[in-house]
Amino acid sequence: MSLGRVFVAGHRGMVGSAIVRRLEQGGDATEILTARREELDLTDQRATFAWLEEHRPDVVIIAAAKVGGIHANDTYRADFIYQNLAIETNLIHGSHLAGIQRILFLGSSCIYPKMAPQPMSEDYLLTGPLEPTNEPYAIAKIAGIKMCESYNIQHGTDYRSVMPTNLYGIGDNYHPENSHVIPGLIRRFHEAKLNGDESVTVWGTGNVRREFLFADDLADACVFLMNIPRDEFWSKVDMRCSHVNVGYGEDVTIRELAELIKGAVGFEGEVEFDQLRPDGSPQKMLNSAVINGLGWSPTTKIGKGLDLATKEFIERVCLV
Repeated sequence: MSLGRVFVAGHRGMVGSAIVRRLEQGGDATEILTARREELDLTDQRATFAWLEEHRPDVVIIAAAKVGGIHANDTYRADFIYQNLAIETNLIHGSHLAGIQRILFLGSSCIYPKMAPQPMSEDYLLTGPLEPTNEPYAIAKIAGIKMCESYNIQHGTDYRSVMPTNLYGIGDNYHPENSHVIPGLIRRFHEAKLNGDESVTVWGTGNVRREFLFADDLADACVFLMNIPRDEFWSKVDMRCSHVNVGYGEDVTIRELAELIKGAVGFEGEVEFDQLRPDGSPQKMLNSAVINGLGWSPTTKIGKGLDLATKEFIERVCLV
């Protein structure tokens, strides 16, 4: 089944670039449309509406977002809620106005309550308070899910949403302050190795548990879900709880993760933990029974994924 002409919004990011690679490798699109930020500002409503009206792709994949780790989410709260709301509302409503019937919206596992039972299934959404440090980002993503659902119910569109667990992989953001945990630790362990440091300090107690998925596996899941025919998909997914979790199926403590990254980088010093820094949610693991039941599961083990990410970091970032 061909998806036709596919617009990947956010194609230069880690997730967007992985989706482009997957579409190219699998031949699932007759044409892949992209637009650089200099060509199209997705927070600009008029420009986004005009672009969609002119190009009219068959499918819009919304991988564009402002993302970051705990520090960035808690520091730039207004930026996170405004930019993400603007991007998704412009793309979803603009697609509707242009007559585009198919969208895939990418969210985040932070949409679920901080103290949600583990693993988190799709129907836990809006059942309790969110994690305070990333609440603005989570609210924006929840709005995107509910916007897709509302357009489906009112207008008969086929707008689907996926909620990935914590992601890492090729093309990640390795900013020293605003990155997520895996790229942040890869950079710090690598720099400590080069500097001959005796130790690396990690935020928090190291006891919280997180699930991590390689971005190329998420891309495969996205294409898999969009290739399911409309009637078959909606016969198995509740239109009023329509997002689908995409997880790895196992989690690790941050302490265990740090040791894995230390090994991938080749750092020989000690790992220390700053317990005065925030941990965030005690555990975040998705229940991926829905997508597993549809026939998809990830293939990249975390050890292999960390090796690939570390190799790409050294080749791409360290040589710049």
